[in-house]
Amino acid sequence: MPSRIFEVEECGGEPVVTARREDLENAHSIIFPGVGSFAIGMKNIRERGLDEILRRQVLERGIPFLGICLGLQLMAAKGWEGGETAGLGWIGGEVKRFDQDGPGVRIPHVGWNEVRHSLNHPLLEGVPSGKDFYFGHSYTVRCRNDGDVVARTPYCGEFVSVLGRDNYFGVQFHPEKSQKVGFRVLKNFLAL
Repeated sequence: MPSRIFEVEECGGEPVVTARREDLENAHSIIFPGVGSFAIGMKNIRERGLDEILRRQVLERGIPFLGICLGLQLMAAKGWEGGETAGLGWIGGEVKRFDQDGPGVRIPHVGWNEVRHSLNHPLLEGVPSGKDFYFGHSYTVRCRNDGDVVARTPYCGEFVSVLGRDNYFGVQFHPEKSQKVGFRVLKNFLAL
């Protein structure tokens, strides 16, 4: 059984791993994890016709959605990993490679780093600002609207680590690898 399934079950969810339209049409919530490149991720989504079903479910019907790592990035209007590619367009902005910020900064950004938030948000309920989460990425979302940003992380200056609007959210970190605080984020999402 894949790791992410176990964590969702531990947090009270009943996961179904799928790329089938019928399953997405019957979902009460959607967790969209991702590892890989923006261009290939969007190609796979479009070839399967999942962009339209996701739009209907999330934007029209209001089904809660959580994008994890690449899943967060695909919510943006455009990404540059693998060439310029249109994203889902739910969040204004682009996904670009980190700018090297000086000596000692490694790309990809892999490991534990703090997530700083200054506003109360249901996804981070019970998670104090400054807690460490586990990251693994070379690209980051650059938002057009600061109102979509829930939290930031100090690395290569600073990057967006949590996004949220209405019923859809994204985290750049991996909650399934982030121990108790990661489980708290998953539980918070499943409670929406």
